[in-house]
Amino acid sequence: MSTPTQKHTSSRKNVRRASKKLKSISQIICPKCKKPSISHRACLFCGTYKGREAVKIRVPKKFRKKKIKEDKKNK
Repeated sequence: MSTPTQKHTSSRKNVRRASKKLKSISQIICPKCKKPSISHRACLFCGTYKGREAVKIRVPKKFRKKKIKEDKKNK
């Protein structure tokens, strides 16, 4: 196994490393809840994908109780 005989320049090293940078995640606005979500994935807030419910989102109990109390007050 041979070893390199000459040093790679810092310019050559940096050019090689430039292609390894992180790319930003493309986001879209969910048409149902209007919150940002990752494209080609189900929305994390409402669970819809392509206009239909793909994932059922579980709401914590403390928020469910508030909604029930508010509905009783409105009646």
